[in-house]
Amino acid sequence: MRTRLTLASVLALLLTGCQNAPTSPHAIPLDDPMENAPPVTSGFDAEGLSSLLLAEFAGQRGDYRRAAKGYLDVNQRYASPALAERATLAARYADDSALLERTALRWQQLDEDATTPRHVLASLAVQRGDWETALTQRLNIADQEPEAELAALAELAIAHDADITPLLKRLHAFVERHPGHLDAQLATAQLEAANGDTAAADARLARLAEAPEAPAEVWLTRSTIALHNKALEDARRYVRQGLERFPNDSRLRLTQTQVRLAEGDIEAADENVERLLSRYDDTASLRLALAQMYLEAAYPEGARRILLPLLDHDNTPTAAYLMLGSIAEQAGDIDNALLYYRQVPSGDGFIEARAQAAKMLIRADRAQDASAFLRIERLRHPDQRVALLRLEVDLLDAQGKHERANKLLDKAIAKTPNATQLRFQHAMRAYQQGNLDTMEADLRAIIEREPDNAEALNALGYTLSNDLGRHREALPLIEKAHRLEPDSPAILDSLGWVYFHLGRAQEALPYLREAYRGQPDQEIAAHLAEVLAAAGHDAQARALVKDALQRFSPHPLIDDLLRRHPELVPTDGATDGNVDTDATHDTEANS
Repeated sequence: MRTRLTLASVLALLLTGCQNAPTSPHAIPLDDPMENAPPVTSGFDAEGLSSLLLAEFAGQRGDYRRAAKGYLDVNQRYASPALAERATLAARYADDSALLERTALRWQQLDEDATTPRHVLASLAVQRGDWETALTQRLNIADQEPEAELAALAELAIAHDADITPLLKRLHAFVERHPGHLDAQLATAQLEAANGDTAAADARLARLAEAPEAPAEVWLTRSTIALHNKALEDARRYVRQGLERFPNDSRLRLTQTQVRLAEGDIEAADENVERLLSRYDDTASLRLALAQMYLEAAYPEGARRILLPLLDHDNTPTAAYLMLGSIAEQAGDIDNALLYYRQVPSGDGFIEARAQAAKMLIRADRAQDASAFLRIERLRHPDQRVALLRLEVDLLDAQGKHERANKLLDKAIAKTPNATQLRFQHAMRAYQQGNLDTMEADLRAIIEREPDNAEALNALGYTLSNDLGRHREALPLIEKAHRLEPDSPAILDSLGWVYFHLGRAQEALPYLREAYRGQPDQEIAAHLAEVLAAAGHDAQARALVKDALQRFSPHPLIDDLLRRHPELVPTDGATDGNVDTDATHDTEANS
């Protein structure tokens, strides 16, 4: 049984101030991210001091990416934890996850007792879906601190349908060593329940409930597990017990509402909702979350009633329009749903709303209305014209109307030949259709106008190398893309792959390792495994293949690799290879 044990906790964050929860490595409540960074004042030669000052000035100007790189460069010469900490603080504001990971890894390397870099690395691992790495970092934190956000991580892993088995194995070993670690016990119970072992989870929580200092989370978790296991009587009992000890706990009150919805007692659920809305700030976030609760319980009218007051706000949330549109659509009220979707303003959610509206019209056999709707939206929102054109091309392709999509895109490019996004889409469609000559012409046209377009340089270079075998011609294009965006996993993968095809497997490895660390997807895994084998690291290659087979489903690229290299089929001892995805570039690779 898979369960989602998340809703009550998410809603509780909305009630208790989620802005203080460290859920993102970028969420730092500082006006100046360098304000509390430790000073570094001694031990520099002229060059080191100059580099440090340049980094300081960059940080003062708000160029945090340059500041972080400057601190990191100086840190390579002076192995100071304070410098690594300063680099990480700057990188958190640079909107560059690969750079942030490099700085945090360096800080962790220099100060193994520091927990902040482990928090950062865990958050980055969560963002890319690497749950085992995230748990490893959090367990290392738990060795030093009582609260390591293990239960929160378990909730996220369950919600994202992660592979529970390896996570449970790690947690079972940890709680055996640390039976009194409450956060770890709660996380273990959640994963046990999600893995179908509800008896073990409930027994674990029952033991925790016997302690006089047991927190509300014990009853919250028990009631949530029972609720999702459809054991409504148990869920009601656990909520009642929790509220007897913690009468003001909003999370338990929210779970009680869920139980009443599951029982079909809408009147009681409505009373709870009104009590919550009157007791806490009647915020848009709270209404959105409560509406989602009603939708998940299959009571759309209740969700609609909760959402409608938000339409009177000066800044109605985009999510309110999207949810109301979806409710109307499910009720068959197509025109009213269209009205809601059209009210989403430019910005986040704009294209999502138009895409949903157009798909709705197509499903209702109103394809012409969908095209007319998108044309009108292009006139109403000229700043979104290119994005709307791309959306219509994708929708036509999805309907199998490729010729109409071709004509629409060709006409749009003729009107706006400098629209790079349209030209790039034209190139990608040509690639999918096997027309590599057109793709190459499109990408070269983009590069001629924008010589520093790293995406076009990389796409052209990778295609020349991977699909056409023109490796030497591809190399300078990819190397230039790498100079422009040195931390891009896609470009790192392309660079390592072209080096491999040029017979430089050892030189390729650091780039592919860094690419896989930043973006652990199936394609990069296949490239890295093949190059590891070519470089004589067969055990590591098999270990990586074994991990990829477990991590990705389906895995056609790994299957293709094994057809070409059957010697890489994992053996029982394959994991002994310990793939080193954290390896750094050697001197030759950096040159």
